[in-house]
Amino acid sequence: MRIFDPHIHMTSRTTDDYQAMHTAGVRAVVEPSFWLGQPRTSPASFLDYFDSLLGWEPFRAAQYGIAHHCTLALNPKEANDPRCAPVLDELPRYLVKDQVVAVGEIGYDSMTPAEDTAFAAQLQLAADHDLPALVHTPHRDKLAGLRRTLDVIRESALAPDRVLVDHLNETTVKEAKDSGCWLGFSVYPDTKMDEERMVAILRSYGPEQVLVNSAADWGRSDPLKTRKVADLMLAEGFTEDDVDRVLWRNPVAFYGLSGRLNLDIAPTEATHEGNSILRGGA
Repeated sequence: MRIFDPHIHMTSRTTDDYQAMHTAGVRAVVEPSFWLGQPRTSPASFLDYFDSLLGWEPFRAAQYGIAHHCTLALNPKEANDPRCAPVLDELPRYLVKDQVVAVGEIGYDSMTPAEDTAFAAQLQLAADHDLPALVHTPHRDKLAGLRRTLDVIRESALAPDRVLVDHLNETTVKEAKDSGCWLGFSVYPDTKMDEERMVAILRSYGPEQVLVNSAADWGRSDPLKTRKVADLMLAEGFTEDDVDRVLWRNPVAFYGLSGRLNLDIAPTEATHEGNSILRGGA
């Protein structure tokens, strides 16, 4: 079984997670830039973070046979902090990097005017750079948030079939599917979706343009949820081809829209800028 986790925050995970993911069949990941928990106070901290997603994290992933790409953006939560807004001016020089396969996460957290501005501006950046977009739908007021999200997408220069609308659930899946966007589902231990609900949605709506992710981060989360969804799909009568479509071919197709997706694992040097993943080593 081959698995592509299209939304996972490996910055928050250990190298043991990379090893367990490889054992479970994960061979590729996309890591969206996101809110790190501790508020950032200047654009400079974003730029160091972006650099780590383009350098150190792909190096770590490659040690365990996993291809790593990223999406970059000013996230919705920090779009509300005027100290962070200048990141929008810095993004164009990052969006030309080979490892960047979409603009994201963008969208809404609290549906504020500042989020409106950042969302629209970054959809335009995606169109300008011929990149798809990964859109975060809010965790509260989900249906209202989805409808506002889709309105902004329709008004943008980016076609819906170049947008992945993430964090969907039973209340939002139909309208998201009708919009023509790609459909993203985050599977968590306690919140968002679980395996059983995810399989029920696949049974109702089919596997077309559906991406399943673990969204594993610094909270209680599980980087093996993609494999657990795949196993339950098989147990519930889905075919191996269905599993491969949802867990591999769909994310390859979506992020392949960037023209930059490279799933070959190139041999790496023993260190990245003088550092290894071996504590006590180089």
